[in-house]
Amino acid sequence: MITTVASLALPVDEKLKIQKNRIQPEDGADSPKRISVVTGIHGDELEGQYVCFELIRRINAQKEKLRGTVDIYPALNPLGIDSITRGIPAFELDMNRLFPGDVKGNMTEYLAARIVEDLAGSAVVLDIHASNIYLTEIPQIRVNALHEEQLLPLAKEANVDFVWVHGASTVLESTLAYSLNSIGTPTLVVEMGVGMRITRTYGDQMVVGIFNLMKKLGIWEGETEKVRQPIVSNDSEDVAYLNAATGGLFVPAVKHGAQLRKGELIGEILDPLSGNVRDEVRAPMDGMLFTIREYPIVDEGSLIGRLLRVPSQ
Repeated sequence: MITTVASLALPVDEKLKIQKNRIQPEDGADSPKRISVVTGIHGDELEGQYVCFELIRRINAQKEKLRGTVDIYPALNPLGIDSITRGIPAFELDMNRLFPGDVKGNMTEYLAARIVEDLAGSAVVLDIHASNIYLTEIPQIRVNALHEEQLLPLAKEANVDFVWVHGASTVLESTLAYSLNSIGTPTLVVEMGVGMRITRTYGDQMVVGIFNLMKKLGIWEGETEKVRQPIVSNDSEDVAYLNAATGGLFVPAVKHGAQLRKGELIGEILDPLSGNVRDEVRAPMDGMLFTIREYPIVDEGSLIGRLLRVPSQ
């Protein structure tokens, strides 16, 4: 059932609508538990759009197995998605800096408040993001250390490759995830893929994780696939940031997600005018390349990638 979470009048007799698709058991044998999947806070992040589609398709194919409520919000920032704009068009605002909002506030504050109100009480919320157009990320979940005890067990069931526990000092309090976690609604922030693109393999991987979470929560009684066990890091020293030493054209030499040895070549920065190699980017330690540059033009200091130190087995 498609319903409207919030609606506001726009110029020229148009309306801004934030909608969700609520899927419930047809036989009424539902549990009080609800899982919510949200995406599209940033209009240039489209990976979650495919996840929403595929999740709905698979649930409807075996709807008799559903024993709880699934709420799917494909576009929290529909104007941004329609205009391929990261923030809310015309307002020059990042929607994920407006929460928890205020129902008596301006247009954007009102929308944020209604979203939080509608999501509150979910057994778990998955807030799905993509990277920007410059970088691509392996499927990962980022967890606020303040809520690690509650969120980490859920994150381990979501079929991601990596769970990154961030220190409380690095977490912005104005995000949707922080606002929901603060009121007792467990919310996992998913990062995967690249901006303005769909990475179908990552989307399928995430859907498998969502079904596994649904099974654990008693919302789904159908068969589920085995999920991968993620690497968990809560030490900032485990992550190496790779920045360009010079400008030029970055051409990778390894695949995204590769396991690398210290000193191994990650890619080269080329000069198309002279035909020279300006710099070689090499792994500073053994680890997994969980972020890599997607957009090839770099300036000095541009982020090339992130390398995660993988604990020895």
